[in-house]
Amino acid sequence: MEAGVRSESHVAKELTEDEINRIREQNSRLVPEHRALQLEKEAKKHWDLFYKRNETRFFKDRHWTTREFEELLDLGGVNNGTLLEVGCGVGNLFYPLLEDGLKIEKIYACDLSPRAIDFVKNHELFDSEKIMAFQADVTAPDCFSIVNHPIDVATMIFVLSAIHPDKFRGVAERLFAVMSSGGTILFRDYGLYDMAQLRFKPGHKISENFYVRQDGTRSYYFSIEEVRDIFVSAGFQELTCSYVQRRTINVKEKIDVPRIFVQAKFKKP
Repeated sequence: MEAGVRSESHVAKELTEDEINRIREQNSRLVPEHRALQLEKEAKKHWDLFYKRNETRFFKDRHWTTREFEELLDLGGVNNGTLLEVGCGVGNLFYPLLEDGLKIEKIYACDLSPRAIDFVKNHELFDSEKIMAFQADVTAPDCFSIVNHPIDVATMIFVLSAIHPDKFRGVAERLFAVMSSGGTILFRDYGLYDMAQLRFKPGHKISENFYVRQDGTRSYYFSIEEVRDIFVSAGFQELTCSYVQRRTINVKEKIDVPRIFVQAKFKKP
């Protein structure tokens, strides 16, 4: 089997010959090592510039999360329920929960970008008594030192993919340390052979399934086996882990794009 093309039975789609050729082309010219190291060093800068350009306009509010993750609805009914949103951006996940009337005792929300955290704090629903919003690099050992309550539910929605693959395991281990017994991780991220992965041109691939976008932000594309291994090896129990296939449709722009995500839930024993 050629490098960069997987044949395992758990992939969500079987590649066409054209798609296999696209991956061959990606492999023909990788990001130089010195550039890859620079992107790692400057990750915070690139995400801060992303929010400088887009402010609160880029990501839509995630009203779909309670349909996919009923644990978020349950969170409002438990005593001292605490939520940790890892990679909160401008609050597109937890602010819709509050708008829908969900009562959460405490919300911790962190992001690599200081500018994103400023937008969180400027939201009309921001309440410093309930919401602890803070800048954090979740690859750093002390990233959750501000969290002083056990976390009942933690969300990682399109977050882990922006991190270097060598650091996935450490992030999961740090999350395990702050979760309450029985606490749940809710995960969704880009799946292997998602259309966004196949569209990258040569010169954008950093390493296996890891790419850099035009704006300097990075994206990894997961198999379900990888996601399972990351969290189970950190001590979590798997509840669910599967591919989710959706379509991105924009009638005005005549766009109809198939998407592949990995969606999972893991529990701390």
